[in-house]
Amino acid sequence: MDVVVAGAHGGAGTSTLAALLPAVWDMGSLKPLLEFDRSPLRAKGRPVVVTVRNTPAAAKSAIAAIAALDQWGEAVSALAIVSDGGPEPKDATARFALLAPRVGGVVRIPHVRALRLVEDPTEVVLPVKAQRALDELRRLVGDRSR
Repeated sequence: MDVVVAGAHGGAGTSTLAALLPAVWDMGSLKPLLEFDRSPLRAKGRPVVVTVRNTPAAAKSAIAAIAALDQWGEAVSALAIVSDGGPEPKDATARFALLAPRVGGVVRIPHVRALRLVEDPTEVVLPVKAQRALDELRRLVGDRSR
């Protein structure tokens, strides 16, 4: 199944996840598109994954992105919280907890340093925790191919 991957903000790991998931639509960041008075994307029934870093500012962007998508009738299958390598601040965790009932599932993607060092994320052998997180995302979007 085709998947739409969209970032709540720039640098959210959208392109990396799009390469690792069965995504055909890498929407990049929704943040600049939210200022227009129209839907930032049209998923046409495809599952939508919103990516976000694990910081308070990023969580605020995720709240805005998910609210806008909901307003335009786009359901979010998964919120992928991509670690920046540090611990998740309490303020971010609290905001993500508020978003959990508004999405199909929340998946925390651990920091994988090797992904920053390659052009093609599919070349990286992922640690078990990262592979499990991707498997959970695939389950949420209905892909059982891997």
